[in-house]
Amino acid sequence: MTNPKSSATVIGTGVLSALAASICCITPVIALLAGSSSIAANFSWIEPARPYLIGLSIAVLGFAWYQQLKPVKNNPDDCHCDTGKKSFFQSRLLLFIVTVFSILMMTFPLYARIFYSNPDAKIATGIATPDKKQTTFSIRGMSCQSCEGEINNELSKLQGVVAYSTSYGKGTSVVTYDPSKVSDKTIISAINKTGYVVTGSVAVTQEPKK
Repeated sequence: MTNPKSSATVIGTGVLSALAASICCITPVIALLAGSSSIAANFSWIEPARPYLIGLSIAVLGFAWYQQLKPVKNNPDDCHCDTGKKSFFQSRLLLFIVTVFSILMMTFPLYARIFYSNPDAKIATGIATPDKKQTTFSIRGMSCQSCEGEINNELSKLQGVVAYSTSYGKGTSVVTYDPSKVSDKTIISAINKTGYVVTGSVAVTQEPKK
């Protein structure tokens, strides 16, 4: 018979590793809901270990399901003293719930953007004009789409920002804005407020008309 404490330990390990695998993507959403952008990038250092944590979660949950589904061998020496009902920690229902939860956590980056209100608003690279300026800001710490959403959310609050396009893959945010209403310094402060760090910026010059 499987020990309830052992079952709880295996299940707990699966849940914790699944949470850890996506915590760097979950924290920006928590930051948005809590209204505290400063906690957004606290767990970005975990991102390189994400594939290993996902692998650990799958291995642990696979082992748990094997324990649940493997045939029970009859032992002639078994006294059959334990005829009681399995505890909840040994039940397939709990394991099913944990498995679904873990899958949701491991795939969180794929649907994280739904937690951001109107995520497509103004997310389009604008064009530098005589009265508009476009700057590419290099950003350190982004690891998934939810990071983009957190930065875009802060940029959307700035008066004078016309458009923005943030990419965690490139580690940049291209912002088009009216320099008479908002400055580079203000934009950098808004991005840094999320916990991600602007490491540099390059102004996009307007191409001369031919």
